[in-house]
Amino acid sequence: MILRLLTLSLLILYPVAWFAPLMRAGLLPIFGLSEISVITGLQSLWGSDAVLALIVTFFAIFAPYLKTMGLALVQWNLLDARLQPVLHVLGKLAMADVFLIALYITLAKGIGLATIETAWGLYLFTGCVFASLVLGMANAPQALRNNISG
Repeated sequence: MILRLLTLSLLILYPVAWFAPLMRAGLLPIFGLSEISVITGLQSLWGSDAVLALIVTFFAIFAPYLKTMGLALVQWNLLDARLQPVLHVLGKLAMADVFLIALYITLAKGIGLATIETAWGLYLFTGCVFASLVLGMANAPQALRNNISG
């Protein structure tokens, strides 16, 4: 029951993480810093490169949320546990965006002209993705038992 509740909590925490500030960035510290969230980053990306925005939207929003919804449905026996490998792949795709954000922060800090500060939303978003991964792994033995008995 605890796994089910934790999985359902992710369905609430993911949208919070999408709007939470991931980082504060600015050209130089004297010009002030703008807060960047997943949603504001996607909005700006849609204005400049729609194809890349579509890809990032899938990785940052749809993949983790679909994986979590699927996991919750499996846990509540509303979805066949044989779909667990598909949910596992969605989880791996969701991990890609955390890597990309870390890479962008590292690159921006290396340039030296920009100021980047990580914000609490980056930790929340990363925590949601990792929690989803852990919950998926914790659910795997249960799915295996259901396949054997069913």
